[in-house]
Amino acid sequence: MPPSQVASFLIALGLASSALSLDVQSQTRPDSVRNRAGEPVKSVAKAPQRPDATSNAPQTAHRSAGRAKVRDGETEERLIDIYQLVGRGDMRSALAKAKSLVDDHPNFQLAQLLYGDLLAGQTRPIRALGDVPDTMAHAAAAQLAALRQESLLRLKALRERPAPGLIPSQFLSLSPRVRHAIAIDATRSRLYLFKNSSTGLKLLADYYISVGKSGIEKSLEGDLRTPLGVYFVTANLDPKSLKDFYGAGALPINYPNQLDVKRGKTGSGIWLHGTPPGQFSRAPLASDGCVVLANPDLERIVKTVEIRTTPVVIAQNLKWLAPHSVAADSKSFEEALTAWHTAKSSGDVDRIMGWYAPDFTSYGKTLAEWAPALQTEVKQQAGRKVLIKDVSYLRWTDSADTMVVTFGELVQGAKTGRTKRQYWTWQHNQWKIFFEGVV
Repeated sequence: MPPSQVASFLIALGLASSALSLDVQSQTRPDSVRNRAGEPVKSVAKAPQRPDATSNAPQTAHRSAGRAKVRDGETEERLIDIYQLVGRGDMRSALAKAKSLVDDHPNFQLAQLLYGDLLAGQTRPIRALGDVPDTMAHAAAAQLAALRQESLLRLKALRERPAPGLIPSQFLSLSPRVRHAIAIDATRSRLYLFKNSSTGLKLLADYYISVGKSGIEKSLEGDLRTPLGVYFVTANLDPKSLKDFYGAGALPINYPNQLDVKRGKTGSGIWLHGTPPGQFSRAPLASDGCVVLANPDLERIVKTVEIRTTPVVIAQNLKWLAPHSVAADSKSFEEALTAWHTAKSSGDVDRIMGWYAPDFTSYGKTLAEWAPALQTEVKQQAGRKVLIKDVSYLRWTDSADTMVVTFGELVQGAKTGRTKRQYWTWQHNQWKIFFEGVV
């Protein structure tokens, strides 16, 4: 393919202005291109590959049972590698790898579209990703638009990766008992999986996702939107108990959370789940409100996270900060939490009640209806201190500033305690609790 035609192909694929595009006369790669660990990639040949990723031998979907299991993120890596080869003008290798990819994953529609363009590009200029005859383009306009958007989002996620060491601003403090965390950037159609350790959060992997057909900010049942907020994985559903539509499994989250309830939001059944057999991935806006991943990616998450303790932050746009900046941001709240704990240990009911907002609720009970339960707790303390441990708190900021706090509470000398969750809000220049309950 002549250089001018390669250039037109880059424009058609949306690569011409991206960090992945390269001058067709140059064989160097930009330093801004990074691998999944956030490190600069020095050459295409060194990019993570499975042994069969570059094979040109004919393959079929029917042999999948005999192949090694597909690793999470592997298929996207192979797709991006093809884009990078196009960017270098190595169309022969790009075509061979595209054929291998669609042979291995005939249900990967975006890869099929790219393969078709590479074939067509051998004989004529390519005008756009999915350069099919006009009659076909008109009949499948919505599907083509969705696949083009998926392509751009995958590329955007690669060239706009968070810098190594940064974390989402919502993760102020996670207890060592919280082993993993999930953050979702809905605008980028991206899910980030973190491991929590003594040295802090470490990004393990990130994946392309689909969200609601009508977008984000769910508020009503059936509105086909994905909620925004701080949630927790509540269950791990066995794929054998689910319809094929949900793919490799499902992880429900606790929508509506207590902030959602306070705001009158309705609906339920928001899951992280996989894709049906006929689709490797779904369009960026394709679910009824759930977060949908390719099955290999979901399987990695299902095998990694723990129910009840794993937080799932879903944001319109994630803000990435250095851990020390996040710690500084949480100082004022730490002081309020410590003061509440001191009041709770004092056994002074009036002093404790001063920390609760007038519109406080606890599973349907108002502050006045809940107060007798607090009085009973204080009476059972019998002057003993209240210990709190394994404290985690996450911040959610939109029209209000909210802290979601989870901790273990134990009366000094008792053998067992309870795990509690509180929701705090910043009002009238102070932090107040508007929900408290046992998890």
